[in-house]
Amino acid sequence: MKILRIILQLAALGLSAYVLWTQNFTLMPYVMLMLGMFMLVAGFEKIQSNRKEFWGYMFVLISLFIFFVSAQGFIVNA
Repeated sequence: MKILRIILQLAALGLSAYVLWTQNFTLMPYVMLMLGMFMLVAGFEKIQSNRKEFWGYMFVLISLFIFFVSAQGFIVNA
């Protein structure tokens, strides 16, 4: 899970840096999708730990909201 989290984190960071550098905001739904997947994996990682923190569940809820926003972005850009 940790390797997947790092890969998603770097992909989201790279894609968002590209969007900021080129000012091509049509790629923002992809940035949001990567961010949602990263937060989902991070949330599951926190939930699977022995502490079962509140923030793990909060990350999962926030990632679901980000998936919703990303889906709206794909629909609007289509």
